[in-house]
Amino acid sequence: MRLKRIYNANIGILLGLGLGIATGLFDAPSLNQTADAVSQVFINLLKLVSTPIIFLSILSTVSGMNNVKEFKSLGRKLIKYTCLTTYIAASIALIMYLVFDPASSSQPALQTAATVDSGKGYLSYIIQSIPSNIISPFSESHVISVLFLAILLSFGTLALPEQQRSTLHNLLSALNALFIKIASWIVKLIPIAIWSFITLFIKEIQAGLNIKQIFFYLLTITSANLIQGFIILPMLIKFRGLSPVKLAYNMLPALSLAFFSKSSSATLPMTMRCAEERAGMSKKLANLAFPLCTAINMNGCAAFILITVLFVSTSAGLHFSVPEMVLWTVIATIAAIGNAGVPMGCYFLSTAFLVAMNVPLNMMAIILPFYALLDMLETSINVWSDSCVVALVDQEMREEVEQGEDADAAKDGIKSGVGGVGGVETSTILLKEKQ
Repeated sequence: MRLKRIYNANIGILLGLGLGIATGLFDAPSLNQTADAVSQVFINLLKLVSTPIIFLSILSTVSGMNNVKEFKSLGRKLIKYTCLTTYIAASIALIMYLVFDPASSSQPALQTAATVDSGKGYLSYIIQSIPSNIISPFSESHVISVLFLAILLSFGTLALPEQQRSTLHNLLSALNALFIKIASWIVKLIPIAIWSFITLFIKEIQAGLNIKQIFFYLLTITSANLIQGFIILPMLIKFRGLSPVKLAYNMLPALSLAFFSKSSSATLPMTMRCAEERAGMSKKLANLAFPLCTAINMNGCAAFILITVLFVSTSAGLHFSVPEMVLWTVIATIAAIGNAGVPMGCYFLSTAFLVAMNVPLNMMAIILPFYALLDMLETSINVWSDSCVVALVDQEMREEVEQGEDADAAKDGIKSGVGGVGGVETSTILLKEKQ
């Protein structure tokens, strides 16, 4: 049933794409006006949910980390590898952006349409990112302020007593689920939105839109994801003495489902099953680690956010210095870690950043028809990264179990023991499983 829904959604996207091409080539004024109205409604809906999703995703994720207390070393290992791989993904994306420079041939029309205030000093912008009240970041759509507020409140929530933290986390999770549900309704409108955007896209091509610019944008994102998935992550796995080819083979059913579903959350049950039954990872570790990784480990999303924000902003006439671009690798990492594993989550986040900087969203409308394909690749990269992170943690924990057993054996004068592990904190899960 799930696969049937997935293929039906993909068929809807293809139909929207085909009808959009036909409508654009037909060039009827009434249809063009309808397409323009539909695109504006869809963009307004994106603006409506983008900022709350950023805020609530981060806040509900961090505030719900009770299991980090129960398994401190496990939590530290997961967060260490998550932050490392996500930041590397953002850095690779920046390198690819500088190499291909997709916005170098931007359209003059897009530049004149920009309303970006680039005259302010960046230090002034950072100072203004510290909100003076809790309402202004949302009323002004200032996403950097929203990120700051979400992180501040998240750590404040972790400092509360357990009962209060649990109550607050339940409320935040419910609000987050509410906006994700609304976002899922918006996602169902994608075939109609793609029809309208493709219609306008064909019109802009006829008016002289630079196709080369879009091609290099897509090439930049695809290259960044492929480098992360086929070079960086396998190198990390190989460095720890594991076989990346064997792990990829064992996780193949989950990776395939992630590609077609475009949702790491929907793929989670299959991911856990492949990790336990095919890759031989600890069941209890997989049950704890994969849900957490699905929420905070978004390599593909980090690459998409960084490249898209820089590309659309530069195409609109805004220019970034090298230090500003480096800062965006950090911002993209934080945003990706807080992103929910739902379809189009990265698109919503990127839109929110652009809205905050007063960048016109007409380029995002052009990107949307291609995003369905990009989202497939990014979701697969996210699930592959989750698998690599959990495999690395599983390997570290097994090594600690062996070291603990050797220490106990030496202590008892036994050459090779099978007994307890004497206080190795991260070995608790594996030991229980053994028993």
